[in-house]
Amino acid sequence: MLRTIEIGTCMAVQGLVVRHLDDGRITIRIADRLYTGFPVGHTMAKAA
Repeated sequence: MLRTIEIGTCMAVQGLVVRHLDDGRITIRIADRLYTGFPVGHTMAKAA
């Protein structure tokens, strides 16, 4: 499945899903590289 993830605050990359992590991040593959980040549209819980 093709997904888009955010890396940091200003960069997004799109690739094939490799795995889902317990903290809500996903790992995607682009050619021979792996990238891990939160899916676009994912909202992180704010610290109190």
